[in-house]
Amino acid sequence: MSKTLLITGASSGIGKATAIYFQQQGWNVIATMRSPEKEKNLRELENVYLKKLDVLDEASIEQAIKSGIAKFGKIDALVNNAGYGAYGPLETFPKENIVRQFNTNVLGLLDVTRAIIPHFRKNKDGVIVNISSIGGQMTFALGSLYHGTKFAVEGISESLHYEMAAIGVKVKIVEPGFVATDFGGRSFDFQAGAVEDYRSLIEALMAQWRDPDNTVSPPGLVAEVIFNAVTDGTDQLRYRAGNDAHYLLDKRKNMTDPEFFDMMSNRLKK
Repeated sequence: MSKTLLITGASSGIGKATAIYFQQQGWNVIATMRSPEKEKNLRELENVYLKKLDVLDEASIEQAIKSGIAKFGKIDALVNNAGYGAYGPLETFPKENIVRQFNTNVLGLLDVTRAIIPHFRKNKDGVIVNISSIGGQMTFALGSLYHGTKFAVEGISESLHYEMAAIGVKVKIVEPGFVATDFGGRSFDFQAGAVEDYRSLIEALMAQWRDPDNTVSPPGLVAEVIFNAVTDGTDQLRYRAGNDAHYLLDKRKNMTDPEFFDMMSNRLKK
């Protein structure tokens, strides 16, 4: 019997690539997104079930899980992928944007996870993969909100693995580096504001992100790492995705705070 994956945020980027990769490996896929009626490519794939799920809408979460179980009989793995990045000087962000960032990246992830745990507990089996980022272990300038959410995802996941182990469920964290997705497009909330004091920092960060020498991984590479995390059968918690993830996270681990801050500041001066 084929195993079944439920993934959030499957309309593009890492989510879509992961849905396709699991399907290619013979899995059933419950590919969820806010507007499934707009999705064309996944709809054409065998054993891929498109379902509406908005992580800010608990009713849609419950319905997607219930419908997915009815369709395939059982869910074996959850990938919490839905999310976006909010960047910019903190004082420029309206309160509603701050709340939306944490509601989507943290509370939404918690709500989806809470909703599926009873199913996993009943089966004494399951894997939860939370998509974090190198930004859950280190930070870039102007990312206090985004990094705050990803640091939260790391802490939630690390603690959750203890209680999930008691019911036979594994918890995994995947930490991609820079990925060729629309993170800087529709999955991005950048607030520059009109405070002149931050202008040079904003311009330096934008130039750094556009640097053609940056190592950027394809979404498919991250999908392979996610598949390995789901299927390797180990209790490993963290998985890095991309050469830049290994490089930067090793630097962060082995440097003092001043050393790492100097390295990152120098990158902004290039």
